[in-house]
Amino acid sequence: MHIPDNYLSPSTCAVLGAAMVPIWSVAVKKVKQEITMEKMPLLGIGAAFSFLMMMFNVPLPGGTTGHAVGGTLIAILLGPFSACISVSVALLIQAVLFGDGGILAFGANAFNMAFILPFLGYFIYKFIKDRVRSEKGEYVGIILGSYIGINIAAFVASIEFGIQPLLFTDAAGQPLYSPYPLSVSIPAMTIPHVLVAGVVEAVFTVVIYSFIKKVSPGTIYEGTKQKINAIYGLIVALICLTPLGLLATGTAWGEWGADEIQDVVSNGNALGFVPDGMKNGFSFEAMMPDYAVKGLPDFAGYILSAVAGVAIFTILFKIIGSMKKNRDGNIAG
Repeated sequence: MHIPDNYLSPSTCAVLGAAMVPIWSVAVKKVKQEITMEKMPLLGIGAAFSFLMMMFNVPLPGGTTGHAVGGTLIAILLGPFSACISVSVALLIQAVLFGDGGILAFGANAFNMAFILPFLGYFIYKFIKDRVRSEKGEYVGIILGSYIGINIAAFVASIEFGIQPLLFTDAAGQPLYSPYPLSVSIPAMTIPHVLVAGVVEAVFTVVIYSFIKKVSPGTIYEGTKQKINAIYGLIVALICLTPLGLLATGTAWGEWGADEIQDVVSNGNALGFVPDGMKNGFSFEAMMPDYAVKGLPDFAGYILSAVAGVAIFTILFKIIGSMKKNRDGNIAG
């Protein structure tokens, strides 16, 4: 679901990026008001969970791959505004360091995975939980919220892909950016997510939520002590397991490189050309593209990338927590 650069027109990216600005602004204000200094590192943990879950690629129907996102999980644990910030930071680091998702398309990816997914997933969870007041209702809400959240996010992404050939063509009528119309992009994105990726998202969400509820209920319930070390232990375990994501071969739908897309087969026919917007579009070289490190085996590069990402999130949100502590202390003084 990570849209690369040059699949969406610059104007599409600008519109979706502009749409995220007020969302991020409100989210930052809400986080400042609602998240205490002691809980601020949890935003880094949330970003780490999202980052690691997105590294576990799974095979999807049609020979492509997909992944969970964890947006609903973070929203349930910390609130949807905190989830928006955590997933946005995870997406930014992925784009800048690992080339997973575009730089220009960052706003679009954040709109889909850091806004639609966690907010919709959370409100479905809350709606069910508030009406079925039992543990069963809680888990039904978690399952349906996470499953529907990622599927609607995928559906919105498919629309973003599919409107490109309608709106942006060259003088000969060929698409400048994503060449696949809605009749192709919608089923190509939604069917695999309905059948597989949504199930993976729900399973990850339930398993991790259940683990955190057992070992650190204070992360979920106010007035109970948080046990962060147990959560860090889970993150270490996930880091060690990330190379399993390498077992899924194939490229995620809509994430082919300019050197691949002309050979992609749809409806029995290869595309046969490279859209000009992709061929001559924006180019950015990530430091560790595709989570690989030159000179290291793929599995070692994957683990090193996971460690680097988690370290960045942990340090970043600890610094933010310290700044909040100092600011609150100065205000109190």
